[in-house]
Amino acid sequence: MNKALPVTAVFDIGKTNKKIYLFDKQYGVVQKNQVSLNQSADDDGDLCEDLSALEQWISDNIRKIREDKSVKVEALNFSTYGASLVHLDETGKPVTPMYNYLKPYPEELSNQFYRSYKGREGLSLETASPPMGMLNSGLQLYWLKYGKPESFRKIRKSLHFPQYLSYLMTGQYLSELTSIGCHTAMWNFKQDDYHVWMKQEDLLELLPAIKPLTTTIPVKWDEQTVKTGVGVHDSSAALAPYLYALDEPFMLVSTGTWSITFNPFNKQPLTFDELQRDCLCYMDVNGNQVKASRFFLGNEYRVQKEKLMQHFGVQEGADHVELDSDLLKEIIRKNDSVKKLKLETAYNSGPFPQNKPGVWDITQFNSYHEACHQLMLDLVAIQACSIKLAGGDVPVQKLVITGGFSQNEFFIQLLSCFFPEKEIYTSSLPNASALGAALIANNDSRLHKDKEAANHLLSLKKHKSYDVKEVANYRWKETVLG
Repeated sequence: MNKALPVTAVFDIGKTNKKIYLFDKQYGVVQKNQVSLNQSADDDGDLCEDLSALEQWISDNIRKIREDKSVKVEALNFSTYGASLVHLDETGKPVTPMYNYLKPYPEELSNQFYRSYKGREGLSLETASPPMGMLNSGLQLYWLKYGKPESFRKIRKSLHFPQYLSYLMTGQYLSELTSIGCHTAMWNFKQDDYHVWMKQEDLLELLPAIKPLTTTIPVKWDEQTVKTGVGVHDSSAALAPYLYALDEPFMLVSTGTWSITFNPFNKQPLTFDELQRDCLCYMDVNGNQVKASRFFLGNEYRVQKEKLMQHFGVQEGADHVELDSDLLKEIIRKNDSVKKLKLETAYNSGPFPQNKPGVWDITQFNSYHEACHQLMLDLVAIQACSIKLAGGDVPVQKLVITGGFSQNEFFIQLLSCFFPEKEIYTSSLPNASALGAALIANNDSRLHKDKEAANHLLSLKKHKSYDVKEVANYRWKETVLG
């Protein structure tokens, strides 16, 4: 009988896709399972994560891997999207739905909050968190306190999403800094502590003690013990393998539903202008501040692509478009402001935030091919500005693209046109956040010491610059960023 293979299991929970990975000792993927779950509605009728369905899917997968005699799980961790809290009552059960971070925030309550606490500029600078309503998860607590007081009174503990999944396995209430430090408006980066407003609103008692990210809790699985991590915010988890592997300065552009550009080497203080343009600070897995800029790239791309396919009658599988440099030059030459993309879901994110969504008139295009070129040109132009925001004063020649758009050749070619002076790499590491969570659960320092193994694991691929010189000067919208 073959001996069971020791593995680390990671649940990697994105907004759209939920995945479980089993990693071997060398962090190769032994097994992967993925699902896309339907959302449910919260008590206001807005879409939200269906926690019951997610918990059932996790439970089913735990059962399967426990029954699988070919593997032996030694460690378990969780990587999830942030800006989401689960509020538990005295029995440890959720009091409310897990509200969607895209849920509208009452303007009157937002104004009340900022009037009470230094105004938008003052509080945002101290917490490195642009005013983003529900995306500031601290403000979710404030909203519950004043907007849903009956529910609020039942809350005994509020857990960030990664820690809630860990709690389901361990029964322990814990907090950690990557979740607290991701645009929550909870953390004072200057004082390295919770912001004073949290104490003044009596919210600190709802938040568990902060534990080191590498903390693990032993959990019995039949005859074995599985060291179970506290969970980690997926963006910080995705950055971890690159911090371990790369010595020279780099920026990581992690693409997916959100595209987030991380610059661990920009130590300049945030300005309010940067904050207003969706540039903020995260915390890396070592507790260090990371300058980051964000854009709701993937969601906007998905929505607009679906509209184009439906309008032009393009079937799934026949939607691939290759970059046509002549068409691109023609679009840039005409610079038709009417045809330019109007942001429908990403309007309040990125370097050009707007108060209201736009409506892109796709009937003015003669073909799916033309419309896709306009869509990609504008999305990448906005993305390029977002990258420049994270740039800072440390020369960074290396851009590493990971996530869904790293597999999109059109996207990579266009991006290289906007940055002809930089080296563009993609990493064939579609599981960066899961890998980061696995490294953290094992507190594994091998990648620090073995750079060859680390670079092999990342599978970095350098891309040639695509030569459409006109692209570098194209602007979706005029801006001081140049």
